[in-house]
Amino acid sequence: MSDTIYTISTWVIPAILAITLHEAAHGFVALRFGDRTAWQQGRVTLNPFKHIDPFGTIILPGLLIFLRAPFLFGYAKPVPVNFRALNNPKRDMVWVAAAGPATNIAMAVAAGLLAHLAVLLPLPAANWTILNIENAILINVLLAVFNMVPLPPLDGGRVAVGLLPNALALPLARLEPYGMPILLGLIFLLPLIGRQFGADLNVIGWILGEPVNWMVDLVIRLTGNG
Repeated sequence: MSDTIYTISTWVIPAILAITLHEAAHGFVALRFGDRTAWQQGRVTLNPFKHIDPFGTIILPGLLIFLRAPFLFGYAKPVPVNFRALNNPKRDMVWVAAAGPATNIAMAVAAGLLAHLAVLLPLPAANWTILNIENAILINVLLAVFNMVPLPPLDGGRVAVGLLPNALALPLARLEPYGMPILLGLIFLLPLIGRQFGADLNVIGWILGEPVNWMVDLVIRLTGNG
Protein backbone atom coordinates (compact mmCIF):
# COMPACT_ATOMS: atom_id res chain seq x y z
CA MET A 1 0.00 0.00 0.00
CA SER A 2 2.84 2.40 0.87
CA ASP A 3 4.41 1.74 -2.54
CA THR A 4 1.12 2.64 -4.22
CA ILE A 5 0.80 5.88 -2.24
CA TYR A 6 4.41 6.77 -3.09
CA THR A 7 3.77 6.09 -6.79
CA ILE A 8 0.61 8.20 -6.78
CA SER A 9 2.51 11.03 -5.06
CA THR A 10 4.92 11.17 -8.01
CA TRP A 11 2.06 11.57 -10.50
CA VAL A 12 -0.33 13.98 -8.73
CA ILE A 13 1.54 17.27 -9.22
CA PRO A 14 2.62 16.59 -12.84
CA ALA A 15 -0.88 15.46 -13.83
CA ILE A 16 -2.74 18.38 -12.24
CA LEU A 17 -0.33 20.98 -13.66
CA ALA A 18 -0.30 19.43 -17.15
CA ILE A 19 -4.09 19.17 -17.37
CA THR A 20 -5.03 22.53 -15.81
CA LEU A 21 -2.36 24.75 -17.36
CA HIS A 22 -3.25 23.30 -20.76
CA GLU A 23 -6.72 24.79 -20.28
CA ALA A 24 -5.37 28.05 -18.87
CA ALA A 25 -3.34 28.54 -22.05
CA HIS A 26 -6.51 28.50 -24.14
CA GLY A 27 -7.94 31.31 -22.02
CA PHE A 28 -4.82 33.48 -22.21
CA VAL A 29 -4.59 33.18 -26.00
CA ALA A 30 -8.33 33.70 -26.51
CA LEU A 31 -8.09 36.95 -24.53
CA ARG A 32 -5.08 37.99 -26.61
CA PHE A 33 -7.16 37.57 -29.78
CA GLY A 34 -10.23 39.41 -28.55
CA ASP A 35 -12.48 36.96 -26.66
CA ARG A 36 -13.01 38.02 -23.03
CA THR A 37 -15.32 35.12 -22.09
CA ALA A 38 -12.76 33.14 -20.09
CA TRP A 39 -11.41 36.32 -18.48
CA GLN A 40 -14.90 37.35 -17.32
CA GLN A 41 -15.30 33.93 -15.67
CA GLY A 42 -11.96 34.12 -13.86
CA ARG A 43 -10.35 31.42 -16.00
CA VAL A 44 -7.45 33.47 -17.40
CA THR A 45 -5.17 32.48 -14.54
CA LEU A 46 -2.27 30.13 -13.82
CA ASN A 47 -3.97 29.06 -10.58
CA PRO A 48 -4.65 25.34 -11.23
CA PHE A 49 -7.48 25.25 -8.70
CA LYS A 50 -9.56 27.47 -11.01
CA HIS A 51 -9.39 24.80 -13.72
CA ILE A 52 -9.69 21.54 -11.76
CA ASP A 53 -12.60 19.25 -12.58
CA PRO A 54 -13.00 16.99 -9.50
CA PHE A 55 -13.65 13.88 -11.54
CA GLY A 56 -11.63 14.50 -14.70
CA THR A 57 -8.55 16.05 -13.07
CA ILE A 58 -8.30 14.05 -9.83
CA ILE A 59 -10.51 10.97 -9.56
CA LEU A 60 -10.15 9.58 -13.09
CA PRO A 61 -6.34 9.93 -13.43
CA GLY A 62 -5.90 8.72 -9.84
CA LEU A 63 -8.04 5.67 -10.51
CA LEU A 64 -6.09 4.83 -13.66
CA ILE A 65 -2.78 5.18 -11.77
CA PHE A 66 -4.10 3.06 -8.89
CA LEU A 67 -5.24 0.34 -11.30
CA ARG A 68 -1.86 0.55 -13.12
CA ALA A 69 -3.65 1.18 -16.40
CA PRO A 70 -1.42 1.23 -19.52
CA PHE A 71 -2.52 4.84 -20.26
CA LEU A 72 -3.36 8.02 -18.40
CA PHE A 73 -6.41 10.06 -19.30
CA GLY A 74 -7.79 13.16 -17.65
CA TYR A 75 -9.27 16.56 -18.30
CA ALA A 76 -9.88 19.93 -16.66
CA LYS A 77 -12.93 22.14 -16.83
CA PRO A 78 -12.96 23.36 -20.44
CA VAL A 79 -12.11 27.02 -20.74
CA PRO A 80 -15.09 28.79 -22.37
CA VAL A 81 -14.17 30.32 -25.71
CA ASN A 82 -16.58 32.25 -27.92
CA PHE A 83 -14.88 31.78 -31.27
CA ARG A 84 -17.19 34.35 -32.89
CA ALA A 85 -15.74 37.01 -30.56
CA LEU A 86 -12.21 36.43 -31.84
CA ASN A 87 -10.75 39.09 -34.10
CA ASN A 88 -10.54 36.63 -36.98
CA PRO A 89 -12.52 33.53 -35.90
CA LYS A 90 -11.23 30.98 -38.42
CA ARG A 91 -7.58 32.03 -38.15
CA ASP A 92 -7.50 32.77 -34.42
CA MET A 93 -9.23 29.47 -33.60
CA VAL A 94 -6.01 27.77 -34.68
CA TRP A 95 -3.90 29.79 -32.24
CA VAL A 96 -6.33 29.28 -29.35
CA ALA A 97 -6.55 25.53 -29.93
CA ALA A 98 -2.81 25.07 -30.45
CA ALA A 99 -1.98 26.95 -27.25
CA GLY A 100 -2.86 23.98 -25.03
CA PRO A 101 -0.59 21.38 -26.68
CA ALA A 102 2.16 24.01 -27.12
CA THR A 103 2.03 24.72 -23.39
CA ASN A 104 2.33 21.02 -22.62
CA ILE A 105 5.44 20.73 -24.79
CA ALA A 106 6.92 23.81 -23.10
CA MET A 107 6.21 22.24 -19.69
CA ALA A 108 7.84 18.98 -20.76
CA VAL A 109 10.98 20.87 -21.79
CA ALA A 110 10.95 22.87 -18.52
CA ALA A 111 10.68 19.62 -16.56
CA GLY A 112 13.65 18.21 -18.44
CA LEU A 113 15.72 21.27 -17.59
CA LEU A 114 14.74 21.05 -13.92
CA ALA A 115 16.26 17.56 -13.79
CA HIS A 116 19.69 19.18 -13.71
CA LEU A 117 18.78 20.92 -10.43
CA ALA A 118 17.07 17.91 -8.85
CA VAL A 119 20.36 16.06 -8.50
CA LEU A 120 21.49 18.73 -6.02
CA LEU A 121 18.84 17.61 -3.51
CA PRO A 122 19.40 15.01 -0.76
CA LEU A 123 19.10 11.51 -2.21
CA PRO A 124 15.52 10.58 -1.11
CA ALA A 125 14.17 13.97 -2.21
CA ALA A 126 16.18 13.80 -5.44
CA ASN A 127 14.77 10.37 -6.31
CA TRP A 128 11.19 11.53 -5.66
CA THR A 129 11.74 14.73 -7.64
CA ILE A 130 13.28 12.89 -10.60
CA LEU A 131 10.25 10.57 -10.74
CA ASN A 132 7.99 13.64 -10.76
CA ILE A 133 10.05 15.12 -13.60
CA GLU A 134 9.98 11.89 -15.63
CA ASN A 135 6.22 11.68 -15.18
CA ALA A 136 5.81 15.37 -16.06
CA ILE A 137 7.64 14.85 -19.35
CA LEU A 138 5.54 11.79 -20.20
CA ILE A 139 2.18 13.30 -19.20
CA ASN A 140 2.76 16.59 -21.00
CA VAL A 141 3.95 14.92 -24.20
CA LEU A 142 1.05 12.47 -24.07
CA LEU A 143 -1.49 15.27 -23.60
CA ALA A 144 0.05 17.32 -26.40
CA VAL A 145 0.03 14.45 -28.89
CA PHE A 146 -3.40 13.17 -27.84
CA ASN A 147 -4.97 16.61 -28.10
CA MET A 148 -3.59 17.08 -31.60
CA VAL A 149 -5.61 14.13 -32.94
CA PRO A 150 -7.69 15.87 -35.65
CA LEU A 151 -11.11 15.17 -34.17
CA PRO A 152 -13.23 17.93 -32.60
CA PRO A 153 -13.54 18.80 -29.75
CA LEU A 154 -9.85 17.98 -29.36
CA ASP A 155 -7.46 20.82 -30.14
CA GLY A 156 -6.21 19.06 -33.25
CA GLY A 157 -9.74 18.96 -34.60
CA ARG A 158 -10.16 22.69 -34.10
CA VAL A 159 -6.75 23.38 -35.65
CA ALA A 160 -7.82 21.30 -38.65
CA VAL A 161 -11.14 23.17 -38.90
CA GLY A 162 -9.26 26.47 -38.88
CA LEU A 163 -6.73 25.42 -41.53
CA LEU A 164 -8.86 23.39 -43.94
CA PRO A 165 -10.94 24.97 -46.71
CA ASN A 166 -14.62 25.36 -45.79
CA ALA A 167 -15.66 22.40 -47.95
CA LEU A 168 -13.68 20.11 -45.63
CA ALA A 169 -13.77 22.18 -42.43
CA LEU A 170 -17.56 22.34 -42.11
CA PRO A 171 -18.20 18.55 -42.17
CA LEU A 172 -15.37 18.07 -39.66
CA ALA A 173 -16.78 20.79 -37.38
CA ARG A 174 -20.16 19.04 -37.39
CA LEU A 175 -18.52 16.03 -35.70
CA GLU A 176 -17.86 18.02 -32.51
CA PRO A 177 -21.00 16.91 -30.60
CA TYR A 178 -20.04 13.28 -31.25
CA GLY A 179 -16.27 13.63 -30.80
CA MET A 180 -16.08 12.86 -27.08
CA PRO A 181 -18.31 9.74 -27.24
CA ILE A 182 -16.19 8.53 -30.17
CA LEU A 183 -13.01 9.08 -28.17
CA LEU A 184 -14.34 7.37 -25.05
CA GLY A 185 -15.39 4.43 -27.19
CA LEU A 186 -11.93 4.21 -28.74
CA ILE A 187 -10.16 4.57 -25.36
CA PHE A 188 -12.27 2.28 -23.19
CA LEU A 189 -14.90 0.31 -25.09
CA LEU A 190 -13.03 -0.91 -28.17
CA PRO A 191 -10.05 -2.38 -26.24
CA LEU A 192 -12.52 -4.08 -23.87
CA ILE A 193 -14.34 -5.65 -26.81
CA GLY A 194 -11.02 -6.66 -28.33
CA ARG A 195 -9.96 -8.48 -25.16
CA GLN A 196 -13.14 -10.54 -25.28
CA PHE A 197 -12.13 -11.81 -28.71
CA GLY A 198 -8.39 -12.01 -28.10
CA ALA A 199 -7.66 -9.07 -30.39
CA ASP A 200 -5.67 -5.89 -29.82
CA LEU A 201 -8.09 -3.07 -30.62
CA ASN A 202 -6.20 -0.36 -28.73
CA VAL A 203 -6.53 2.11 -31.61
CA ILE A 204 -5.51 5.11 -29.49
CA GLY A 205 -2.38 3.24 -28.45
CA TRP A 206 -1.51 2.57 -32.09
CA ILE A 207 -1.99 6.23 -32.98
CA LEU A 208 -0.14 7.72 -30.01
CA GLY A 209 2.58 5.17 -29.29
CA GLU A 210 5.32 6.08 -31.76
CA PRO A 211 4.75 9.88 -31.76
CA VAL A 212 4.80 9.96 -27.94
CA ASN A 213 7.96 7.85 -27.72
CA TRP A 214 9.68 9.99 -30.35
CA MET A 215 8.70 13.26 -28.67
CA VAL A 216 9.73 12.08 -25.17
CA ASP A 217 13.11 11.02 -26.57
CA LEU A 218 13.48 14.39 -28.30
CA VAL A 219 12.69 16.32 -25.10
CA ILE A 220 15.18 14.23 -23.11
CA ARG A 221 17.93 14.81 -25.68
CA LEU A 222 17.18 18.53 -26.10
CA THR A 223 17.38 19.08 -22.34
CA GLY A 224 20.67 17.20 -22.02
CA ASN A 225 19.29 14.21 -20.14
CA GLY A 226 20.18 11.54 -22.70
